[in-house]
Amino acid sequence: MTASSSRRQTGVGFRSAMEKTVDNWFIWLTLAFALGIGLILISIAFIIAWRAWPAIQEYGLSFLFSSSWNPVKGREQYGALPVIYGTLVSSLISLVIAVPLGIGTAIFLSENFIPLKFRTPLVFLVELLAAIPSVVYGLWGIFVLIPVVQPLAMWLHNNFGWIPLFSTPPAGGPGMFPAGIVLSIMILPIITAISRDSLAALPPDLRQASLGLGATRWETIFRVLIPAAFSGIVGGIMLALGRAMGETMAVTMIIGNVNRISISILEPANTISSLIANQFAEASGMQVAALMYAGLVLMLLTLVVNIAADYIVSQVRAKY
Repeated sequence: MTASSSRRQTGVGFRSAMEKTVDNWFIWLTLAFALGIGLILISIAFIIAWRAWPAIQEYGLSFLFSSSWNPVKGREQYGALPVIYGTLVSSLISLVIAVPLGIGTAIFLSENFIPLKFRTPLVFLVELLAAIPSVVYGLWGIFVLIPVVQPLAMWLHNNFGWIPLFSTPPAGGPGMFPAGIVLSIMILPIITAISRDSLAALPPDLRQASLGLGATRWETIFRVLIPAAFSGIVGGIMLALGRAMGETMAVTMIIGNVNRISISILEPANTISSLIANQFAEASGMQVAALMYAGLVLMLLTLVVNIAADYIVSQVRAKY
């Protein structure tokens, strides 16, 4: 008996018409879901751009480089440069704090530095940070973080005031610095969880081969495992950056909501999302269009960040 006739008799290697139909329907269904996500994103961008069109026509690109925000009727003038600056700087501060902590925590939890009975509760506690509402982070920032950070901010100003980042005395309350710290805590579980999953998904052969060639444990981590998991780690960082750039309530409560550009991170500032949250409820006319224009700018900033991240990942993949 030939192999083909044997497969015919046993049914191995042949699929019924019903199975093929189900597979085809599944392919079309997943395609519809994928296209649906794209259509939702395009529709959101279209609606925001349509509502922002009066401001786009009125101010054009000068909206991005002007610092004036005056909603008074008859003297309306809108510019988003201070809030764009505040969004980028607060997100950068959060990344500077959260990326080393997140990747370090991911390495600690994925490389068996402690027994499993201790590691599992730590993983749960880190991921539990993502479940805390942002308004709770804001309240914690007001009543706990700001009083704790105030002496540190004063010390930074007294000892490193010659650096522009610490050139002004602390405001004594809300500001860019505490807002960046709160954002770093909020994005920490995202970076940690995705980085840990990326490291845990690597083949065990990588570790064994590196150690077998004489590399130390830390050389294996930094020269083999992290480069191999780099795409996943960068993906986690970009998701965290998107969360930081779009975070509203906690930042609104802590950053100070001052439309002013200051190099010092000890000064109050503002972000795009905080500006929209504070003014949209009472806005009308051109002010609504200006706020929608600011929201459109935030979407474009997020798009640029993701394109840059994809380019970095592709370059690293080509290298390793």
